[in-house]
Amino acid sequence: MSTTPSLHTLPTHRPARTAPAEVRAAYRLWITAVAAGAFETVLAIGGMVADGTASAGEIGIGLAVRLTVFTAAVLIAMRMRGGARWARIALAIGLGVLGTASMVAEPLGNLLDGGSISAALDQFGALDWLFGISRTVHVAAVLTAVALMFRPAANVYFRKRG
Repeated sequence: MSTTPSLHTLPTHRPARTAPAEVRAAYRLWITAVAAGAFETVLAIGGMVADGTASAGEIGIGLAVRLTVFTAAVLIAMRMRGGARWARIALAIGLGVLGTASMVAEPLGNLLDGGSISAALDQFGALDWLFGISRTVHVAAVLTAVALMFRPAANVYFRKRG
């Protein structure tokens, strides 16, 4: 008797269904958004340390909250890429709506209070420019990722995977 298994006894493995390009791109954009958020955190902490406006406790709490959010975002984005419908909804609402609102509320509030974009830009230093560029990338990545997760090919993918 042969010790080599026959083709009839080998387990059948279905190849993993690859996510459509839109979902894969959305995943990469979520990772980009997390990276931008981490970069902004480093810049903000560096600025607070440089001007002495924050205590070690405030920095520690802020880091703990951000690390939790960043970790959750990456883990949920991984589940979204795998086809989990709940993950797509969690990202869209949690980071797409609430996260974006938290990032743009202060600048929009400043504008609504009569602030001027040109006056704010005139006062920008190098750190402010880096933060602003990173925040722009961050918001663009989030909004584009949300849009991609709801494209027709993505909708089909999530329906089949769910």
